Amino acid sequence: MRIAVLADIHANREAFDAVREAVAAEAPDKIVIAGDIVGYGADPTYAVEIAADYAARGAHVVLGNHDQAAVEERRGMTENARAAILWTREQLSQEHRAFLAGLPMTITDQDRLYVHASADEPGRWRYVHDAQAAAPSFEATPAQLIICGHTHIPAVFYSRPGRPPVAFRPLDNQPAPLMTTRRHLVVVGSVGQPRDGNPAACFALVDLRERSVTMHRVPYDAETAARKVLSAGLPPSLAARLVAGR
Repeated sequence: MRIAVLADIHANREAFDAVREAVAAEAPDKIVIAGDIVGYGADPTYAVEIAADYAARGAHVVLGNHDQAAVEERRGMTENARAAILWTREQLSQEHRAFLAGLPMTITDQDRLYVHASADEPGRWRYVHDAQAAAPSFEATPAQLIICGHTHIPAVFYSRPGRPPVAFRPLDNQPAPLMTTRRHLVVVGSVGQPRDGNPAACFALVDLRERSVTMHRVPYDAETAARKVLSAGLPPSLAARLVAGR
């Protein structure tokens, strides 16, 4: 079984379309959207409608913190994130908001757990940015494979009983092993706002038969996406980071 995982789309139509084309070429058995469909970008209605279509065709879709903020008040957002969310709310219809509001925090599928942020208290939106931060997720669930997003930086963490997790930085477009003797937490890179220095969109392809995960990088027209952010009146830094990949 092969599973394509898309996270942190952030209303970036150009990146989403490029990734969708790449995913279709891979013909995976399952598609998962690991949260943050909206926020930051200029095309929230498009992103929600495409995500809803995926869900209607059997994809797993979980709630992200920006998705939640688009339909209810949240504290603790940065000034730029809040400005983008306030604008996003004005763009979404009642149907769009209802779809986001109905998304679950987590989805369990056999021995796999999908969540946007850390698996422990997922509604607190903790970042899994290092091995120490990964440990609570392993403690919170017996799942053999935990998949999340939120950091916008690809990573894999390995865990064995009685030992602390070990971090591994996967190479772009190269399979990283998922060993049968260990549990794993995979942090998927971002479709719509990469922050690892590479502006190319990212999605993960999990191959359960080959026991591997590959972070596929997909070049897209980031300049157009950035111009649309500026045209929408959103903070200029949200446009600049698309081109820089940070």
